[in-house]
Amino acid sequence: MSTDGAKEALKRQGRELVNYLIVGILTTIVGLVIYYALTFTVLDPSDPLKLQAANILSWIGAVLFAYVTNKLFVFRSHGANVLREFTAFVGARVGTLFLDMAIMFVGVTVMGHDDRIIKLLVQVVVTIANYIISKFFVFRQKAPKKAESGN
Repeated sequence: MSTDGAKEALKRQGRELVNYLIVGILTTIVGLVIYYALTFTVLDPSDPLKLQAANILSWIGAVLFAYVTNKLFVFRSHGANVLREFTAFVGARVGTLFLDMAIMFVGVTVMGHDDRIIKLLVQVVVTIANYIISKFFVFRQKAPKKAESGN
């Protein structure tokens, strides 16, 4: 790879990371707004089942928002198989949902910490895990095929 090519790749990676952080912040806001709206109105977070219900409903809204924004603005995926990509994205997010639920259960139900504080901390852990999974498994770019040399 030429120096110019390396610089361009590094620039593209930096842009992708910045876009992911912006989309991640917006996704976090979507999830938190749904979570807090539910727990301040209809679901009591002191009830473990209602805590997890609020958590799962906020997750669904955030995942739908995240898929569209990550596909279009972060990884700029133009994959022909949208169903495969969406399924992989949701599957990966299910994994981090279980991580989210486990941390919320331990932090709130077992240790008795404030659910709003634990939810904010969980978002940091989940955002990092989601980026790694999306980058390397869901929206991975196929390496360009090397041209056949005529020698």
